[in-house]
Amino acid sequence: MEDLLSRITVNPKVMVGKPTIRGLRITVEQLLRAMAAGLSEDELLREYPELEKEDLRAVLAYALELVDQEQVHPLAMPA
Repeated sequence: MEDLLSRITVNPKVMVGKPTIRGLRITVEQLLRAMAAGLSEDELLREYPELEKEDLRAVLAYALELVDQEQVHPLAMPA
């Protein structure tokens, strides 16, 4: 998993500091939106020829890490 996550980079000078793939101008957000819209891995690799299959796995691993770190605190319900 660490190898995959190392493909995600954050640089304030690239895409306003949003997480990107290997410093390219392709954000994790762009790829997640495309995946959520139903684009297949093959379509994404054609659309972004500079990407590798491992980059797409890295996007999912990054999202998993964010969800895994999320903390849920129940709210007290008024009586």
